[in-house]
Amino acid sequence: MASLPNDAPLALHELQLATLVEEPPDGANWLHEQKFDGYRILAELDHGKVRLLSRRFKEWTGAFPRVAAAIAALPVNRAVVDGEVAAVLPDGRTSFQALQNRDSANVAYFAFDLLAEDDDDLMALPLEQRKIRLGDLIARQRRRAGVIRYSDHVIGGGREFFALACERGLEGIISKRRDKPYLPGRGTTWLKTKCLHRQELVIGGFTDPEGSRQGIGALLVGHYTGSQLIYAGKVGTGYTHAMLLELRKRLTPIERATSPFSPEPPRAWTGASRHWVAPELVAEVAFGEWTNDGRLRHPSFQGLRFDKPARDVVREAPARLARPRRSDRALDH
Repeated sequence: MASLPNDAPLALHELQLATLVEEPPDGANWLHEQKFDGYRILAELDHGKVRLLSRRFKEWTGAFPRVAAAIAALPVNRAVVDGEVAAVLPDGRTSFQALQNRDSANVAYFAFDLLAEDDDDLMALPLEQRKIRLGDLIARQRRRAGVIRYSDHVIGGGREFFALACERGLEGIISKRRDKPYLPGRGTTWLKTKCLHRQELVIGGFTDPEGSRQGIGALLVGHYTGSQLIYAGKVGTGYTHAMLLELRKRLTPIERATSPFSPEPPRAWTGASRHWVAPELVAEVAFGEWTNDGRLRHPSFQGLRFDKPARDVVREAPARLARPRRSDRALDH
């Protein structure tokens, strides 16, 4: 794990993370929120000073000045808020691709948890109590420009809420135990269910553009299994012209003579005009499904991710959770 600053908020060693599952949990012990398509950001306010930190506790305050200003205007001396910075489309959905333009006026901070308020450390409180205090704090904010938005939820009805989210074209939902404290790390009290297949992948190479296209033709991407970078496919769609040029500018300085993938993919998979690069950059990719030989079907580039080290990128697979015990089910009624 990457080293954290000595003054990480509340001495957190990690944010609470959700485990991917195939379907949302049932029961009234669970609340369900929209899954936003952006950057996870921990916002810290301390007597007017604001820090925006990535999920790896890297300083990102300068990247989102409007969000920082809105956090500074909260009517408290001290607060630690967990949420997601996302770009909001005209239809209300969030878009990671649109977020690549960080100066866009439609960037919002969707706050879904409150870990501290003034002198109170709230992490040990049940989630539902933390969200009540969060909603009250946001309702009292002095600037009502809509930059900080409360992440609302429903209680129970996870499958119905998930079906509605998919029908409306959302990325998915996050399901959380409403009675649990904030538990850093990836566990089973926060679960995520995706409508669309999305995966962070390491860029290990690219191909030359053809015809009138400029920059690159496609990215060659993979994921780690142990110490090996496993080839996962060729991503040739989803780019703007500006992004094609930016990618070539970023990739040219890190070109190398040998393939970072193990084993090296055949030219029949990558194309002849391939270039290898040091596996340093991470891309977000949407796709239809995984093929039997471990490659992406119909992949589309969504954007570069700067909030996760390439070495941490693994193939994400839904967890199979144990069914609730009878005593647990009884609590839901």
